Amino acid sequence: AAHLVLTSRRGPGAPGAAELREELTGLGARVTITACDAADADRLAAVLAAIDPAEPLTAVVHTAGLTQPEIPVTALSTAELARILRGKAEGARQLDALTTGLGLDAFVLFSSGAGTWGDAGKAGYAAANAYLDALAQARRARGEAATSVAWGAWDGGGMVEGEVSDLLTRRGMRLMRPESAVRALALAVGHGDTTVAIAHFDLARFLPLYTMTRDRRLVAGLVAAQEEPEQQNPDAGDTRPRPGGSGALADRLAGLSAEEREAALVDVVRREAAAVLATGRPEEIRPRRAFKELGFDSMTALEFRNRLNASTGLRLPATLVFDHPTPAALARHLRDELGGGTYDVLADLERLAAQLSALPDEEWTRLDLAGRLGALLRRAEPAAETDAPRQDLAAATNDEIFDLIDRELGIR
Repeated sequence: AAHLVLTSRRGPGAPGAAELREELTGLGARVTITACDAADADRLAAVLAAIDPAEPLTAVVHTAGLTQPEIPVTALSTAELARILRGKAEGARQLDALTTGLGLDAFVLFSSGAGTWGDAGKAGYAAANAYLDALAQARRARGEAATSVAWGAWDGGGMVEGEVSDLLTRRGMRLMRPESAVRALALAVGHGDTTVAIAHFDLARFLPLYTMTRDRRLVAGLVAAQEEPEQQNPDAGDTRPRPGGSGALADRLAGLSAEEREAALVDVVRREAAAVLATGRPEEIRPRRAFKELGFDSMTALEFRNRLNASTGLRLPATLVFDHPTPAALARHLRDELGGGTYDVLADLERLAAQLSALPDEEWTRLDLAGRLGALLRRAEPAAETDAPRQDLAAATNDEIFDLIDRELGIR
């Protein structure tokens, strides 16, 4: 471009404005930097009117916008919503109205993935960006140029830095290098895309979080691929139980009564919850307080599930804390999943072992017990992988053995 008109609310007084002008001038462009709030229709009209007719406006790139702190939609005030919508949605609306009919080569809107795949606690920001996507569709329907890009996270500062960057990374959003993002932008505009999302994901981390509470048609084609073992990201927390991870827990539970097992599992749940929430004190996790009240969100819920998988040897669903909303309820579920009946039998065997050591030495008593225990052992063994019924020759009578031979040889 021979001439660039750059606007922001502070114009030349914006941080980095002088350096930017120098860089662009060095590349051969003339640069005008002016203060203008794009949502101010009169001021915006004045900026556009000042453009030299000999070098008419050929393209608009709208990048303005304000993010918002995480606020539940029920607590989002009208004033806060208006503040968020003003720069991004209202500014885009004014640019559209003032440039319609100019035959622009490009009308580019910087939208956000918040309006496509969502962003927890940022309903106003998501709405503002969804408006940009809809505006691009409306312009295309009128025969006007329009491309709305729903961006993921850019590296190098801006809205994504510090804690925001760390949070997005934990949620599976990788930071894009600006050079790569700009190349993708050129492709989208050059191909004439109306709405497109450009982002870099760690799918092994993002997909389990995104699909935790309900199916997502947006990524339905990606979930099956994510289930392949080679797609697992060890940093995201493998959903599979670790070999031997539940051995110590099983040993602890085997000799306990049903009430004692449940209490022990409550302790396990509180310990893992405290670790995920970084409280460090399991006793602060009240058994009958809802996980949601404790501060759990989808991300911590997934980490919590992964830790419990490792502790119990189970393969638990990602929706665990939503299906069983308190530590006490979850402990009962774990007790059932771990097989309360199995632990009851194991506990009975422990008691039987102790009783056997106290039996008298009468041979007939011990032979009778050995026979009955042998029969129980055969019942506990896994069934043989054959279609024929299992035959225990050691316990069969002579008539039963001859009958089996006759059937095998086809005599009867």
